[in-house]
Amino acid sequence: MVEANTPTVALVHGAFADSSSWSGVIERLQARGVRVIAVANPLRGLVSDAAYLSAVLEETPGPVIAVGHSYGGAVMTNATSASGNLVGLVFVAAFAPDEGERLGEVAAGSKDSILMSAILPHHHAFADGGQALEFTIHPDRFHDTFAGDLPREQSAVLAVAQRPVREAAFSDASGPPAWRRLPSWAVIADSDRAAGTDLTRSMAERAGATITEVAGSHLIMVSKPDVVTAVILDAVEAAGARTPIAVG
Repeated sequence: MVEANTPTVALVHGAFADSSSWSGVIERLQARGVRVIAVANPLRGLVSDAAYLSAVLEETPGPVIAVGHSYGGAVMTNATSASGNLVGLVFVAAFAPDEGERLGEVAAGSKDSILMSAILPHHHAFADGGQALEFTIHPDRFHDTFAGDLPREQSAVLAVAQRPVREAAFSDASGPPAWRRLPSWAVIADSDRAAGTDLTRSMAERAGATITEVAGSHLIMVSKPDVVTAVILDAVEAAGARTPIAVG
């Protein structure tokens, strides 16, 4: 069993993905008896997505550790909870922007990322005459950009199942970062060609996160779920405070 004060883990997926990307991590956390929820990140824009996550946190009883992958890291960086139940952050190959930063601008500075060259724009019209710009990753570029350490057959399926992300995810200005007031951990993938290893590492260092670097691609929680789960459990135990996790 897990002690009553052990935090719930809220998993926040990134762009071009859905909550199924956390499946291996969810299985391992549940096997340890850790309470876990997988948040359906809307991917409609940084401001609105952070507001949605904040609402989910408000409805989650007890302390919460937020775990964000890629763009999900930016979303949880901007999430707030009036109840103050957010007690820690885990960045998984993730962005951790500072106040005023826009992901599209900072991501363009990465020397390791090839994401911008792999993106496809899509324009969608609304009934009221308005339009929205969304992005996906070109299916032929998905493996090399996103999932280089996964079998090509697996990455081909993920490329078809990817969810588009609205342009506002990259153009909205980030607000006051939660990492300035909360303990943070980070998993850095050494061959991250989407967010960029250099950018995720520098952001994690700036956030004062406890860093674990591991060989792998941007989808490190899919290819190395044991490593990612171990870091999450470290954060859970640290935030669970005085009593350690009791398993059994």
